[in-house]
Amino acid sequence: MAHFYGRLRGNRGAVTRCGSANSGLTTYNSSWNGAVRVHLFVDESGNDCYRVEQTTWQGHGVNSLIGEGKIGSC
Repeated sequence: MAHFYGRLRGNRGAVTRCGSANSGLTTYNSSWNGAVRVHLFVDESGNDCYRVEQTTWQGHGVNSLIGEGKIGSC
């Protein structure tokens, strides 16, 4: 059973992907002006965590942290 579960929907329908506690799950949502990367992972204490960043895509955009933390907490 997957530890993380991702769903993507676009003009060609929906797809899903799974990630384990070891692999995590990383998605890139991109445009002509850059991208947003979302990474889900298990930290060294066993907490489910996230990290959201702006990143470059095809030479465009900026690298900037948007937010990070534990899933399920404020």
